[in-house]
Amino acid sequence: MKTPLSWLKDFVDLEGIDLEQLAHTLTVAGLEVEEIHYIGLPMPAGLQQTKVSGLSWDPDKLVVAEIREVGPHPNADRLVLCRLFDGQQEHTVLTGAPNLFEYRGQGELKPPLKVAYAKEGAEIYDGHQEGMHKTVLKRTKIRGVDSYSMVCSEKELGISEEHEGILFLPADTKAGTPLADVLGDAVLTIAITPNIARDANIYGVAREIAALTGRALKPMPTEVQATGPKIDGAVKLDIKDSELNPRFVLGLIRNVEIKPSPAWVQQRLRLAGMRPINNIVDATNYAMLELGEPLHAFDYDVLVQRAGGKPPTIITRPAKPGETLTTLDDVERKLDDFTVLVCDTAGSLSIGGIMGGLESEVTEATRNVLLEGASWNFINVRKTLVAQRMSSEAAYRFSRGVHPAMAPRGVSRGLELMRQWAGGVVDAGLVDEYPRPAAVVEVEISPADAQRWLGVALTNEQMTSILASLGFEVASKGDGLSVTVPDHRLDIETGVVGKADLMEEIARIYGYDNIPATRIGDPLPPQHGNPELELEERVKDALARMGIQEVMTYRLTTPEEEARRLPPGTAPDDKPYVKLANVISQERTVLRKSLLASVLEIAERNARLRQRIALFEIGPVFHASEETLPDELSRLVVVLGGQQQPAGWQAADSAAYDFYAAKGVLAELLAGLGLHDLKYEPGTHPSFHPGKCARVLAGERQLAVFGELHPQVQGQYDLGAHTLQAITLNLEVLSELAPERFDSRPVPQYPPVIEDLALVVDESLPAGQVEAMIAQTGGNLLAGVSLFDVFRGDKIGAGKKSLAYQLTYQHPERTLTDDEVAKLRERIVRRVTQELGAKLRA
Repeated sequence: MKTPLSWLKDFVDLEGIDLEQLAHTLTVAGLEVEEIHYIGLPMPAGLQQTKVSGLSWDPDKLVVAEIREVGPHPNADRLVLCRLFDGQQEHTVLTGAPNLFEYRGQGELKPPLKVAYAKEGAEIYDGHQEGMHKTVLKRTKIRGVDSYSMVCSEKELGISEEHEGILFLPADTKAGTPLADVLGDAVLTIAITPNIARDANIYGVAREIAALTGRALKPMPTEVQATGPKIDGAVKLDIKDSELNPRFVLGLIRNVEIKPSPAWVQQRLRLAGMRPINNIVDATNYAMLELGEPLHAFDYDVLVQRAGGKPPTIITRPAKPGETLTTLDDVERKLDDFTVLVCDTAGSLSIGGIMGGLESEVTEATRNVLLEGASWNFINVRKTLVAQRMSSEAAYRFSRGVHPAMAPRGVSRGLELMRQWAGGVVDAGLVDEYPRPAAVVEVEISPADAQRWLGVALTNEQMTSILASLGFEVASKGDGLSVTVPDHRLDIETGVVGKADLMEEIARIYGYDNIPATRIGDPLPPQHGNPELELEERVKDALARMGIQEVMTYRLTTPEEEARRLPPGTAPDDKPYVKLANVISQERTVLRKSLLASVLEIAERNARLRQRIALFEIGPVFHASEETLPDELSRLVVVLGGQQQPAGWQAADSAAYDFYAAKGVLAELLAGLGLHDLKYEPGTHPSFHPGKCARVLAGERQLAVFGELHPQVQGQYDLGAHTLQAITLNLEVLSELAPERFDSRPVPQYPPVIEDLALVVDESLPAGQVEAMIAQTGGNLLAGVSLFDVFRGDKIGAGKKSLAYQLTYQHPERTLTDDEVAKLRERIVRRVTQELGAKLRA
């Protein structure tokens, strides 16, 4: 939020306060000042804690001047020559400002025009370049006339981007006065976080400054001079849903004159980031920026006409099916059934809390204005903003929460500003419907709470002073205080949460830097491990050591996006999605049911950029439950494709990831976690290639499924030439099986005996079954068994395959003899021959 310093000074005395120190104080208290933009005031030298920008005006070279006469240029119709007095002497100044053309040839101007004058050598912004670029005025000749100085526009001074004409100053401004003394200002850009939405206005920031600096806060003028008839009967109100619209307030001003706002008002609005329009619209924006209550002005006569010449009835209700509204930005919007509208008996007028409609807007022909101030359900406003993909200054505030008590104050302030700037007569009273009053929040605190929560010994008097400076009502109660929350705040809860909220307020104003560093006074709670998290970290470390990169994806998706993980025509499972009530994007409407689909999206994005894809993610999937919350199930997905080894300056294995490489990754991971007695067998899964899919079993429980991605699934992703392998693993089953600690064998001191064993078996016999029997038969003396070759061919017969294993025999305490190894090998061959029908290959 852009906050002009001059506007803050209307409510709090800032004399003698260093601006950079003020920015630091606000930031530490929770109102982060992101930037200070100087407009004419002296800028600080050296490195600052806060970002600084802007332009300082030299008091000798940028001054107030008066134009006494405007004459024609002898050689150019679109230029004029001004006879100008700068407080010391007269100059002839050449300019092309179009707002001076009407004065050309009128002779002596009475009164003279007061303007901003830049002398030779002055540093200003170049008004003819895009953006804000500084330049220094130098003497030159334009169309035969010497030019060494100029009268300035707002852009050339850095006030705004406006440069269509020069800036006129109030008539009572004295020529020769340094311009910085008249227009000098600074703008603080403050980040308004959701917890300080109450300060999304000038008065809110001034209140914080007064509390932090100990200065007095001047009262906000909300009185209105209402000399017209009573508003009773001029308009009616009908709130259909008080939960969506807790309060609605209307005021009426008649016989206004639509014209530009005073120059000082326009300047303040521009500094605050808003474009001046006319005095009525500017009054609504000015009151909103000043007080924090968004307002909307209707052309009252248009409403009367829509009501058939009768007093209009303003209705707030949800939109009807198929209803549309053309808003002030000239966009016809199809409305959702949850969108709250401000209507009359003829139809919709505006979207409640967000933007007005085009038909009833204030125009140059407007003479009577109906002014609206209201309170809206901030959750519903956020929902509408997302659905309509729109934003506004009003919605910025209502979507963060505005207390209903602000509505009559905002309307009164807006009406008074309209009366001052547009003339007219304000009807006495307001139409105020308040069907759902906000509860009064009271919280009890004591010095013991401050000592316990903050570690600071504060008296009741000190806490009272701090809270009162923020607008809280404080009364003594027993040994402590009873605190009533002011009616401009919605962020203070009741009970223990409210007590914490007040402690935070006290700490902010007392100063975090003033709280001493102390040791915790309470005993430390017992420390408990988190086995699930620790297992996840072990899995991540193991995969990272294999050169596989972790990714983190959105947990929100769409059913259509997840459907890509299945071949076309595959029937979806019968588990419903968990749908979001408040959708933030059409691409994020449900909680995901598949982690594989999320990682495949990332693989798709990387396939065009990398020769090697090796990604994994650990995250939850969500299944709808009969309980309030869905079931959250933890899963691991690994996706592999392209070269197994990253490219480097040394020759590396350029073989692509295949089924067996994926199995090797999974086997290494599980072995590293201490899992060995696992069974690998053929499996089926709709996302995997039939015949190239396997599952891992621990007893009868399925731990993982892996294999090559189904060709039709790969065709639904833009993967280029990559053929992907994937692993899906149930982390909840893994957490039950993986031991926290497991025994490891010491490095053997005695040499092993290594030999190969080739067996001819039936094609249908899994290699894992053969390997398991070999390992079981070999017992403790068989240190290792691994399959290194599979052969099929005419020499071994149809329906057969040859499996070649490498066997490692080793005793931990001595060297094995040839006779011991021979007997063990014979036992292995005999058993696989008898029980599996294997034959020793010659």
